[in-house]
Amino acid sequence: MAASSLTSPLCNWLVAACISARYEQDHRLMRSSTFHSPKRPSHWSLRRRKKLLPKCSNNGGGSAHKKPLMKQRRVVVTGLGVVTPLGHDPNVLYNNLLEGVSGISEIERFDCSKFPTRIGGEIKSFSADEWVSPKISRRADKFMIYMLIAGKKALRDGGITEGVNREIDKSKCGVIIGSACGGLGVFSESIDALKVSYKKMNPFSVPFGAMNMGSAILAMEMGWMGPNYALSSHCATSNFCMLNAAHHIIKGDTHMMLCGGAESPIAPIGLGSFSACKILSKRNNEPTKASRPWDINRDGFVLGEGAGVLLLEELEHAKRRGATIYAEFLGGSFTCDAYHVTEPHPDGEGVALCIEKALAQSGVAREDVNFINAHATSTPTGDLKEYRALIRCFGNNPKLKVNSAKSMIGHLLGASGAVDAVAIIKAIQTGWVHPNINLENPDEGVDMNVLVGSKKERLNIKVALSNSFGFGGQNSSILFAPYTN
Repeated sequence: MAASSLTSPLCNWLVAACISARYEQDHRLMRSSTFHSPKRPSHWSLRRRKKLLPKCSNNGGGSAHKKPLMKQRRVVVTGLGVVTPLGHDPNVLYNNLLEGVSGISEIERFDCSKFPTRIGGEIKSFSADEWVSPKISRRADKFMIYMLIAGKKALRDGGITEGVNREIDKSKCGVIIGSACGGLGVFSESIDALKVSYKKMNPFSVPFGAMNMGSAILAMEMGWMGPNYALSSHCATSNFCMLNAAHHIIKGDTHMMLCGGAESPIAPIGLGSFSACKILSKRNNEPTKASRPWDINRDGFVLGEGAGVLLLEELEHAKRRGATIYAEFLGGSFTCDAYHVTEPHPDGEGVALCIEKALAQSGVAREDVNFINAHATSTPTGDLKEYRALIRCFGNNPKLKVNSAKSMIGHLLGASGAVDAVAIIKAIQTGWVHPNINLENPDEGVDMNVLVGSKKERLNIKVALSNSFGFGGQNSSILFAPYTN
């Protein structure tokens, strides 16, 4: 299934999009020309488009001298790296998720006694010594340190040793790792220092608080000279990064891409900002029960922190170097609600459209999707709207199972999608899907037969869908499947 039918439509979509954009450019040029009559169509543009469009077709027609179509490049996952409240190794993280362990506790990093919310998915025990130089550790924001460590762990897990790195084409290797909020801690400290004097400010606050610097440092250390940038679409950031990374591989720009997200919002400015939005849970006396997606008593999400990074690779490149292949990345899609700054569309219209486009562009039949990692953050409105969109798209599929890791690790904002992707890949590997903890009283209209219960469940995953949504109505859906040769 994953060998052909699930991949070729994504390539065709990319090519068609390029042709459409070129056509629009030609059309605009003709309209602006003094030789163009508004009474007649641009026949030159139409003829050019007709000439180009057959190149998108796989039907084998056309003239004998036409160049053969390139074989579709498949994208696989060959490395995983995480830093989370439940562990800094993918296996440790997933074992904790399977056992229903909560990583949410009282915040200890700073005095938050005056905040209405005093809990979070805070990383307690953590050392960067093995992974990050002392100089960078002193200067960089925590989100960047998490990013660097998760990225290096993904490289190690993917077998990219110094010897392997010397042999690969570094111009064909890139990094796209983003963040929703970036260097909140560094910027906050700089503001405090500025109140005394600009001379007291950290001279590295701008470069080491910027979202793109983690990707840049990873590239510098590896010598990777391919595409290198950061994306931010708030809580949908990781999915945007992963899908863009896959596009670079599919187009032939690269053979390998590090991609994902990192976040460290558990700082006074982060906790204060989200508290001011009135979207955080105030269940301070029961931290482990505070995050409860789909439960009728949910009262907001819980901030989490950490990083997730995946090593995506072109299939043939991975096979040539003998890499372990964990899963296949099938594709995905983005949409925008175009509705509200923080609230999702009331009808879930943007979410449903995103899922439909992801299925179409990946060539996946909806009945083949039997596992969904939902965005489900534990907010009063967001959980139900996403759930209704899922039912709208997939109907009453008796084989479908849905869960959310946020009940145990909180909402990692821009890092959540990549950490969720790691959990999905471990689910594909193990055949177990983790529970939804704290789901004691399902909200009205929520079918418990669709949601994973309070204990882990066996599931032979055919295709897994992962949703991530962000402020501004940013929607993203990506798809993974077991790798089949």
